[in-house]
Amino acid sequence: MCIGIPMQVIEAATGRALCADGDSRVWVDTRLVDAVQPGVWLLVFAGAAREQISAERAALVSDALQALQASARGDHAAVERLFADLIGREPQLPPHLRAQSPTNDNQDS
Repeated sequence: MCIGIPMQVIEAATGRALCADGDSRVWVDTRLVDAVQPGVWLLVFAGAAREQISAERAALVSDALQALQASARGDHAAVERLFADLIGREPQLPPHLRAQSPTNDNQDS
C-alpha cells in the first residue's frame, strides 16, 4: 500500500521544494506537479510530490494517518475523534456512482 504524507512547501526551487512535516524539513521532488509556491500543500510519497492538495484535504489525510497510529496503539477514543466526520453516518456513494445505483431494492418476495 502507498501512503502519501501531506507536507507544506516552505521554499520552492526548480524541480524541488523544501517541505515541512511537523518539525522535520525535507527536499521533495516536484517535477510531477505544477509549479509550487511557499504555503502550498503537497501529497508526498517516496520523496516526490504526487499532487497539490488543499489545506482541508491535508488536514483530513493527516488525521487519517494519526488514526492509523492510534489504532495500532489500541487507542479507540483517538480513532473516533480523528474520524469524527465518519462516525454515526451511513457511507455515501460518490456522485458518479449514485446515478448507476438502483432506486428500488430488488428484494426477493
